[in-house]
Amino acid sequence: MEIYLIKIIIAHLVGDFFLQPNSWVKDKERKKLKSSKLYLHVLVHIGLIFVVFLSFNVWKIALSIGALHLIIDALKSIFQTNKNARILFFVDQLLHFSSIVLVWNFFYNGYLNISFINETHTWIIISGVLFLTMPTSIIMKVIIAKWLPESDDESPKSLQNAGKYIGILERTLIFVFILTNHFEAVGFLLAAKSIFRFGDLKEAHDLKLTEYVLIGTLLSFGIAIVVSLIIMGLIK
Repeated sequence: MEIYLIKIIIAHLVGDFFLQPNSWVKDKERKKLKSSKLYLHVLVHIGLIFVVFLSFNVWKIALSIGALHLIIDALKSIFQTNKNARILFFVDQLLHFSSIVLVWNFFYNGYLNISFINETHTWIIISGVLFLTMPTSIIMKVIIAKWLPESDDESPKSLQNAGKYIGILERTLIFVFILTNHFEAVGFLLAAKSIFRFGDLKEAHDLKLTEYVLIGTLLSFGIAIVVSLIIMGLIK
């Protein structure tokens, strides 16, 4: 029965991300419930259910998906503002996927096996991922704070907190690479970062800043590798 769930998910992905032009999104944000694109978007989702199942016998599923999609998108359009748009995007998708599982469960008696949540290995992996995010960022900040070069008002400004989030992403990727036994990808990631990052530093002609970034990069990679190896050892 999982194939039916996959088909409904595919219909949602195509409808929300491939067959929804940006102009429709803007129109829904501007006109809210009065937007014709909102209802056209729902009709697209209903039609896609018939397409992925290649049958009109699934009209109950199609109408259920369409109705739930309309309710969720309508609520999003009502409550969305410029400040909460980013958060509501993820809430919106979470609700859509939850409604898909609900419809699948109702019509096909589907059952998602989530017993892995109670397994020790799962919580060990979660703890490793969490440690490599904000805790490691704070630890690194404390360690390399004494080497922080003086800021230059004339130097180009980077995005706010960009370095922190880049570090979190790279450590998370290293964690995934090592746990999936793709150690070569770690070297590729380091090489890619070196090309983009240290090329800019070379142009800046700032030795202290270069050394500071090098220390931070190696420390970030080192912590990620050590933690990943520890977690991999614990779950084996």
